[in-house]
Amino acid sequence: MSTTISTPTTINQQHQQRIRPSFLGLVRGELLKISRQLSTWIMAVLLLGIICLPYLLQWTVPGTKDAILHQSSHFFYSRVETNLAVLRVFGGFFLIILTASVIGLEYQLGTIRIILARGVGRLQLLYAKLCAIVLVALVLLGAGLLLDAMLTTLLVSLTTGNLNALQSLPPAFWADMRVYVLSIMISMGATILMATAMAVIGRSLTIGLSAALIWFPVDNIGTIFMTLAYRLTNNNFWLNITAYFLGPNLNVLSKNLLTGDVNDIGTGPLVAVNSTHILLVTLVYALIFLLTAVILTWRKDVKE
Repeated sequence: MSTTISTPTTINQQHQQRIRPSFLGLVRGELLKISRQLSTWIMAVLLLGIICLPYLLQWTVPGTKDAILHQSSHFFYSRVETNLAVLRVFGGFFLIILTASVIGLEYQLGTIRIILARGVGRLQLLYAKLCAIVLVALVLLGAGLLLDAMLTTLLVSLTTGNLNALQSLPPAFWADMRVYVLSIMISMGATILMATAMAVIGRSLTIGLSAALIWFPVDNIGTIFMTLAYRLTNNNFWLNITAYFLGPNLNVLSKNLLTGDVNDIGTGPLVAVNSTHILLVTLVYALIFLLTAVILTWRKDVKE
């Protein structure tokens, strides 16, 4: 007869394995932390005000009624271009700050050591944080689009007394709007991955947030320096290199994807680029950001 004796160590290990947090539980926990951060709601209120501001200004523009009635296609393309660009740009700042906070704050406060000590894997935690941020981004996009639609309907209704101008828009307009939303989603995804990489590299809220916030301004200002370099050297290399800057490519993504009358928002590359080029450049940057975050999280121990 043989007797199996369970040691306290074995029992504790089995117990820890049973209570290891699930991935969905981690995502819910991250969403709960995001919802309880005061900065999240402050940014949401600021973004709400920024989205509403162009509509308030439009009511003060003379000739708005005539533009809606007689140049409806041009009017709505210009309005949607401006309003969705506001959502893309300032929603991007929201996601940068949110991502840097969700990831960098764990390192800065040292709470990541407590989470890992409870049996959570480093990559598992990173993926859970990314999933939570993506869910917030989708809610942000949906809420922003709904608000834009409501404000546009209200503007047209109060200005003209009916919604005939909206109903008369061609199918191509609505197809372009779907593509524009897709371009915003691509921009949001690249922004989240960039901020994630910066937060993982910096391993603190301060460093990660600072690096992430200056990425796109430096990207866009870089085209100015490339222009100066071209004028000094008369070498096309300095113009061609801007075709591989992430920020300028994202600025002209919607214009290259859409068929309607849409202008650039922000500084674009100094050479002509097409939608395939922009998508490939964005994909390469996204993969670099993701691999950087995953490899550093996987390989570097948490010793802070």
